[in-house]
Amino acid sequence: MENTQTLHLLQIAPAVKPPLDEVFRPAYLAHKHFAAAVQKSGQAVSLKFALERSGGQFSVFSTQTFPEGHAEIGQAQRYAERILKFLLWQRGSGKIYVLGPDSIVAYLQKTYGANGARAFDADFMKGVYEKKTFEIIGVSEKDFPKTTEVSSPVGRHLGGCRIGFDAGGSDRKVAAVIDGKEVFSCEVVWEPKLQSDPMYHFNGIDDSIRRAMEHLPRLDAIGVSSAGIFIDNKTRVASLFRKVPADLFEKHIKTLYLDIAKKWGNVPVEVANDGDVTALAGAMSLNVQPVLGIAMGTSQAVGYVDDKGHITGWLNELAFAPVDYADNAPVDTEWSGDKGTGVQYFSQDAVIRLAPKAGIELDAKLSPGDKLKKVQDLLRAGDKRPLPIFETIGVYLGYALAQYAEFYNLQNVLILGRVTSGEGGTIILETAQKVIKAEAPHLSDKIKINLPDEASRRVGQAIAAASLPAISKD
Repeated sequence: MENTQTLHLLQIAPAVKPPLDEVFRPAYLAHKHFAAAVQKSGQAVSLKFALERSGGQFSVFSTQTFPEGHAEIGQAQRYAERILKFLLWQRGSGKIYVLGPDSIVAYLQKTYGANGARAFDADFMKGVYEKKTFEIIGVSEKDFPKTTEVSSPVGRHLGGCRIGFDAGGSDRKVAAVIDGKEVFSCEVVWEPKLQSDPMYHFNGIDDSIRRAMEHLPRLDAIGVSSAGIFIDNKTRVASLFRKVPADLFEKHIKTLYLDIAKKWGNVPVEVANDGDVTALAGAMSLNVQPVLGIAMGTSQAVGYVDDKGHITGWLNELAFAPVDYADNAPVDTEWSGDKGTGVQYFSQDAVIRLAPKAGIELDAKLSPGDKLKKVQDLLRAGDKRPLPIFETIGVYLGYALAQYAEFYNLQNVLILGRVTSGEGGTIILETAQKVIKAEAPHLSDKIKINLPDEASRRVGQAIAAASLPAISKD
């Protein structure tokens, strides 16, 4: 493993410092500083990644780096690994073609190999794309694949009597919608990540559907927003069900939402990643596109609607994507074991992690959702201690959005989720805007950050989810 203490080009202190995180080293500044050093060297060479997905689609990302044999090739290796890590969780792939110095290709192959530091990421991608091996292949310019991506329309079906269900890690939200108008919505606390019995999940979802049905004359369709990866409305990977044994997952969870729809009259059902539904909610409510939606709840959920109003087929699982290159950045202990990834910065975990630094001690017996609520209640009551928590998250967000703009056509951003509830959401938004103005002024007028009203922040995804399925009456 490389000695990260020597990676001075990637350890750049921010001009706008997070009040509660003095060691934060934004990925955006690392990329900016690295690119400047490469250009100053006068020896820049191409570094390109082509990520292959199902159906022969290729997503290409291009940057530059130092040449083979350069004194800074170790930093170039680390830079390439962080870029690839981001691309994997943004776009997804089980087979990557790399054009660049041989030592960088070899470093990536080792790092993402069976015993490498990024073995988790490789194994995850193998599962998603049903591949026996995860491959990183060095290629020449003439053999490098061309971009072949296809986007597809999503949601916006408003006719009929619909139910939208949003499966969160701390609560489940449901909305009853008639011809595009919400007639009922509610939230119910649950703990899906702690439950191994599939019936707990089925019964919880069924209970939410029943509550919504009490306000509808009939049911025409069910739309579902959930963390995870879904193909053909079947659960492929989802953290909500991680306690369910593999055999029970295959038997009950894989077709969970199809089974729910069958119980309620075999109505049409459409399941989408909660990040994509967040982006869809933004596009629908703001009547703009493209939109990057960021839901800050149990984890960080991200979705993207392009300039056509379509989804791209990308994973957009930025909870696993690096945003902080500090040596001692917080570690994602639950899943990847990596440092500085989004889940520790844009979720209730961030609030809980920062609370002690703000002088707030939280009862260890409380659930994560209740710990977040405790901090928000203190802020609502006029306690000043929570203020730097949300300011710190706002600084994180500002730098992350500048970084995201390298990988997305970023114009409109919608932030919502439990972490953005109350005054905290406003603090996060305003602080992020200050960061962008100070550190990425070229993006200040281009990127508009939107915070919906309080009700939409909490149940907006469920309402957008209701529009997912197409029915004959549309």
